[in-house]
Amino acid sequence: MHLLVIINMKKTVCLIALFFIFSSCKKETPPQNFETLFETSLGKETPTYNQVIEHYINLADAFPEIKLETIGETDSGHPLHLVWYNSNGDFSNTSNTRLLINNGIHPGESDGIDATMLLFRNLALGKITAPKNTTIATIPIYNVGGSLNRNSTTRTNQNGPKEYGFRGNARNFDLNRDFIKSDTKDAKTFAEIFHNVNPDVFIDNHVSNGADYQYAISHLFTQHNKLGGVLGGYLHKQLMPNLESDLKTKNIPITPYVNVWGTTPESGWSQFMDYPRYSTGYTTLFNTLGMMVETHMLKPYKQRVEQTYELMQSMITLVDNDYKDIKELRQQQFKSYQPNDTYVLDWKVDSTKTTTLEFKGYESSYINSKVTSGKRLFYDRQKPYTKEVTYYNYVMPKTSISIPKAYIIPKNWHRVIDLLKTNRIEMTELKQDSTLTVKSYKIDDYKTVTSPFEGHYMHYNTEVTTTTQEVSFRKGDYLIDTKQPNIRYLLATLEPEAPDSFFNWNYFDTILQQKEHFSPYVFEDKAEIILNNNPTLKTEFETKKLDSVFAKNSYLQLDWIHKNSAHYETSHLQYPVYRIL
Repeated sequence: MHLLVIINMKKTVCLIALFFIFSSCKKETPPQNFETLFETSLGKETPTYNQVIEHYINLADAFPEIKLETIGETDSGHPLHLVWYNSNGDFSNTSNTRLLINNGIHPGESDGIDATMLLFRNLALGKITAPKNTTIATIPIYNVGGSLNRNSTTRTNQNGPKEYGFRGNARNFDLNRDFIKSDTKDAKTFAEIFHNVNPDVFIDNHVSNGADYQYAISHLFTQHNKLGGVLGGYLHKQLMPNLESDLKTKNIPITPYVNVWGTTPESGWSQFMDYPRYSTGYTTLFNTLGMMVETHMLKPYKQRVEQTYELMQSMITLVDNDYKDIKELRQQQFKSYQPNDTYVLDWKVDSTKTTTLEFKGYESSYINSKVTSGKRLFYDRQKPYTKEVTYYNYVMPKTSISIPKAYIIPKNWHRVIDLLKTNRIEMTELKQDSTLTVKSYKIDDYKTVTSPFEGHYMHYNTEVTTTTQEVSFRKGDYLIDTKQPNIRYLLATLEPEAPDSFFNWNYFDTILQQKEHFSPYVFEDKAEIILNNNPTLKTEFETKKLDSVFAKNSYLQLDWIHKNSAHYETSHLQYPVYRIL
């Protein structure tokens, strides 16, 4: 009897010990309702950066369908986070379509931050139908530095929330102008995330500033002609109208982004051209279906967040239903760009093709200002209207090139090479010094902005002269075959006439400055010998002097002779990326 008691006591002690061991290993149970600050504040507040990340940590701890990753660096010193949702917890499933949602690129535009928190929470709790064929990923807050810089005043025209982040990042860059030039750690980490996810569809959540109208939300799909091919047709004829139709069943009217500034919408507007500096322009280079959500700054915050939530839910349903078509069309698109094909670098509005919108706006007029001595624009919300307006949503080629078989770039242009590698451009190093026949660009003309734009004095209207040359390259220089998936990024960055080329973003500005010059009193004698030894050049020189400005300027005359002689440096205005046809 005594022995049995001792044995039972030992069993009890062991069970108690095991209970404490397992209790200490078990994860702490997070709040089961996962209610957000947006909800508890009745739609008036948005959470801080730390609160947002804590929300996703709690979801990932509680649900196997959600995974949280910490990736890379930002200028703020904090990493970026990537949150996944998959109904089966299989985040590596490549047969699924992949949808990437980006939030807080401008943290004062926090609608998407709150809407996506609700979306992932409700998917995890089973409150909404989970997609079976789509894996969803989100960057909860892209601009971490701007999110930490909270205030209540910088969004001067915006109707809530109570506090929010700032547009500039930790170094005051606008991240929605940085996707090509990549001045920030944020942009480089985004590229890493984007290529790892490899999304078929991309959503970037924003809040718009501009005219007043009845809509609380608008869509800014990437321009369908620019996206091009089978994907452009699918976006324009199926995805966009189906999204509009689905939101209509939810009693949410939506319109294309109202791209008017300083005027009123009645006269119509052109579709916003999302060049590669912008998020959806960048994602287009990788044949991803992209759209920006633009809620309207003057509408109540609660309404804006709720409509963003509904739009994302509708988009998930559409993508899930069309997942096979989307993946197949995207694969076709990757095969569409071959050497010798024509590729459009820049576009212009095609005024011969338009769309008529039934636009819901407000009557407007110019009335006397109570503040200034001038007139002010006034939208009368007591006078709503529905009018037909012209929407210019077609574009036509402005600048085109023939796709080369390959590019060659000397290894010393390492900043450009690093960005090409970041964006998964495949390249090989020359194994020995080589002389090759290439097409060479000379920068013939360009314009430069007079005020700094996002840390750059950007070039535009760039023109080049093309010649065929024998050029010597060194071992270790890079040969880049254009037969690769990310060819569109290659063309958009290495072709100097492209609006967002590395040339236009000042990556090659050292070639624009002449390094060696002449003293006129010394070169005068050499110039005479040069002309006497080259009758053809002398004839051209005499013809040139028929220009009255040239004829009156002796230095211009000597400079012309110098630039047409062996003394002139070949590197001046010589674009250092070469084409093999």
